[in-house]
Amino acid sequence: MIAETVCSAVSAAGLGIAAVTAYRKRFLAAARIAAYSLVPVGLVMTGVVGWLADTAFSPTAWAGFVLLGGAWLLFMTTRAIERRGGGTRKERKAAKAAAQRESVAPAASAPSLGQGSRPATRPAATPRATGSGDDFSDIEAILKKRGI
Repeated sequence: MIAETVCSAVSAAGLGIAAVTAYRKRFLAAARIAAYSLVPVGLVMTGVVGWLADTAFSPTAWAGFVLLGGAWLLFMTTRAIERRGGGTRKERKAAKAAAQRESVAPAASAPSLGQGSRPATRPAATPRATGSGDDFSDIEAILKKRGI
């Protein structure tokens, strides 16, 4: 009840100021002031003011606002840590290795004219060793090729 009365008084005062401004031949400013002064009455008529008054004095609503603020704080904290390069060591190592692999572009210096412009040389396949060391020699070759 008090909030509705205050909003009505603010609107009446705003309309009075708009009338004085229009009397001074500043019609654009007077129309703008009148528009601003009609907002509180519109809020009262739609019920927003009553809802806000009920929410302001509700402990449940305040607890909800506190929970929303905590969730927002957790979200922003995790985003900040993520941007600073946080995370586990495995994630950082994987990201660093991926960045090194992507930074090397072997075909970047060749013009994009199609298949004919690429060099036809391929690296020779490493000969496989016979015996029980087959699997490990392949792994060693792959690791050497990657520079590990």
